[in-house]
Amino acid sequence: MSIIYGPVASWRLGRSLGIDLLSVKEKTCSFNCIYCQLGRTLHLLSERREFVSLAELTRELDSALKIEADYVTFSGTGEPTLASNLGRAIEIVRSIVQLPIAVLTNSSLMSSEDVRRELSKADVVVAKLDAPNQELFTPINRPVSGLHFRDMIEGLKYFRDEYKGKLALQMMFMGANRDYASAMAMVAADISPDEVQINTPLRPCSVDPLPPEEVALIQQEFSNLENVVTAYEAPRHEVMPLSLEETLRRRPKL
Repeated sequence: MSIIYGPVASWRLGRSLGIDLLSVKEKTCSFNCIYCQLGRTLHLLSERREFVSLAELTRELDSALKIEADYVTFSGTGEPTLASNLGRAIEIVRSIVQLPIAVLTNSSLMSSEDVRRELSKADVVVAKLDAPNQELFTPINRPVSGLHFRDMIEGLKYFRDEYKGKLALQMMFMGANRDYASAMAMVAADISPDEVQINTPLRPCSVDPLPPEEVALIQQEFSNLENVVTAYEAPRHEVMPLSLEETLRRRPKL
């Protein structure tokens, strides 16, 4: 499989040229989220390792230089921080492509000092947070054994203190957690991100999205925070981007 895909329309990043450092046929992640558009995680793990080589990445980047985009974004078929060469990959991308770099992470490995140091090389980090406590975290995100909510939150706080770039929290709201918006707003305020992105499952998956009026009510619970945006506020063509399956089919032939 190719490492580079897109660009895809992102409701916060514009035209996003994706980099998948896992680049595997089967979904590999530290979470098995109930709303994931890719379906069930077949390889549930938290141990970092190298999935694709930096030589492969460099070769594909050299062939993709003419692709127009607003951001280069590390995302794809699983959790990008599982790639043990993420930090060096960000450095290589920065040396080749003259675009800002974003990483989309599920926050699961934020307790690792190495992960935080590597993420700090990016211009923007969008970190997932879908619950206010372990009791809700477990059934929504269905993490691999050994991952704990409190460690993830402490890691996010450490990262916020250390990081000089833009930190956004992306919160996915659905029926399972819509009544916990106030508690989640308190957790977000404790982390103090630059932006809170209130999302709901608009891409095809097994969980129904919340309607705009419910998302607007949830947004009101975050009134003590600045820069709170929702998916429904984005232009329609950005709210409904290509699914990742379609994106993978459209990966450039490099």
